[in-house]
Amino acid sequence: MTESTSRRDSITPSEDRGHLMTEQANPRSTDLDRLSTAELVELFVNEDRRPQEAVAAASQSLTDAVDQIALRLQEGGRLFYIGAGTSGRLGVLDAAECPPTFCSPPELVQGVLAGGSPALLRSSEGLEDLRQAGIDDLQSRNFKAADCLVGIAAGGTTPYVLGALDWAQLLGALTIAIACVPSDQAPMPCAIDIRLLTGPELLTGSTRLKAGTATKMALNILSTGVMVKLGKVYGNRMVDVAATNSKLVDRALRMLRDLAGVTRTEAEELLQQSGGSVKLALLMAASGLSTEEAGNCLEAHHHQLRAALDRCGVSL
Repeated sequence: MTESTSRRDSITPSEDRGHLMTEQANPRSTDLDRLSTAELVELFVNEDRRPQEAVAAASQSLTDAVDQIALRLQEGGRLFYIGAGTSGRLGVLDAAECPPTFCSPPELVQGVLAGGSPALLRSSEGLEDLRQAGIDDLQSRNFKAADCLVGIAAGGTTPYVLGALDWAQLLGALTIAIACVPSDQAPMPCAIDIRLLTGPELLTGSTRLKAGTATKMALNILSTGVMVKLGKVYGNRMVDVAATNSKLVDRALRMLRDLAGVTRTEAEELLQQSGGSVKLALLMAASGLSTEEAGNCLEAHHHQLRAALDRCGVSL
């Protein structure tokens, strides 16, 4: 048996996905391999304006998703992203950034990737064809009806993601789909359908390009918007930042200096007294409350700093 015959015999049967927007050839890049470097870069720069346009067109569904996720999380639910390949890695990346940025518990926002941690570094794209695998991965994390699931699939046809969305919907969880093809090309089971129509890629089928960029932008909006709703932000400052290294300690001290009007030395003392909590230190500085009193006030107001400040009749 020749090597070519062996490869042909091992090919898995597949449906024709040529109708999907993400699989079509981009007429603007038909001579991609013949362009000069400057022409190639210019083409990419021009084409990469499309993800912003795609995200803007999906603003209403993104708004609905932020509001609905925030409500679930306020009632004790969690947020899960699930995907395979680039889509899954983007979900894992966004989830991993939440604890250091917002001091959220690691279990609050979770990224589920087909193939698990090894797939972050080594491609395991074949696993995306297993519908049951997505369900199994959610069950292993004790996914519940109170939770939210964002299924990410650029082409909208990934069985791993579709199986998970189907199961989560039957469970009664909030289901959200993110895809980069029109819904009539690839329907996905969900309550909120986010379609980021970035068009055909310059490198045909390589959805790590425009589709990946638009997806990252959408996830930025979802997680940041939700955390704002949960009181993790005051103004435009990340007042729940975890001061776990010198850069973040410096950022925390500057927030205290800028918002509370204290010196850096006073900020250091406040941060020490608050156990590293910028939000608690800010309330202490503004209100004159003790650490315990300020902590109780924050808890009584669901850790919303602005509401706690209002209750004390003070502002920053």
